[in-house]
Amino acid sequence: MTILVTGATGLVGTRLLPRLVEAGFDVRALVRQAKPLFAGVTTVEGDILDPASLRTAVAGVDAVVHLAGLLRTPDVKQIWNVNLEGTRNLIEAVKANASTARFIMASTSLVYNVDAPRPSLESDDVAPTRDYPASKVAAEKLLRESGLNWSVLRYGFVYGDNDGHIAQIPHIAQLLKLHPANRMSMIHHRDIAVVTKLALAGAFDGHIVNTVDDAPMTILELSNLAESPIEPSAAPLTNPWSGVIDGTLARSLGFTPQISTTYQAIQESLL
Repeated sequence: MTILVTGATGLVGTRLLPRLVEAGFDVRALVRQAKPLFAGVTTVEGDILDPASLRTAVAGVDAVVHLAGLLRTPDVKQIWNVNLEGTRNLIEAVKANASTARFIMASTSLVYNVDAPRPSLESDDVAPTRDYPASKVAAEKLLRESGLNWSVLRYGFVYGDNDGHIAQIPHIAQLLKLHPANRMSMIHHRDIAVVTKLALAGAFDGHIVNTVDDAPMTILELSNLAESPIEPSAAPLTNPWSGVIDGTLARSLGFTPQISTTYQAIQESLL
């Protein structure tokens, strides 16, 4: 199976590509500047914001794994350009040049409403106010209405493989004014590979799927792991389910986490 991966040089892509190659996939990576990445990966020069460059990139592929996205930038216009218009360009390229390919899109648990009354489900209405998750919701809608064979993976907080992401938690907590008892659903890079392979096999066709492990972590715990403890608090916790998403659907479709908790990752030296 030939796969095109966008966002191949990002936090997720750099850790997913070697695992896809190891699993036997013929991996093609979209990069803005042609350069070697990993053994077994073919690079194709192009940009999701340049529609003409995508024709060659998608030609002959059996699936697209769309990881490319823009999050931490003050340039709101560019967030929407990359996350929505870039996805639109890629969808149109696939429709025109590889219409039978599976289109697997990475999204985020940040799309869910902060005042959820329980762990968030894929079927919940979503109306995020921040630009990154709002642009992802809009891109998801484009894909669902595209006529392609699609699936959407809504990741929890991604971590592991020395990616440094947990180290950013104290800053994120301060930025979003999170309570120490707020929890976040988690997903290790190893399990992103597991769910991606399931999606490539068709297990998630036509579904939005929450992609999380078995145990959300508190901001207090994650800050301690980041070796940057935050002040504990006994103040009442508002929006207690914000950041917690329900992984039942993924389990029913065949996903079992290899790294079921962050503490397992610690024990196995996989942070």
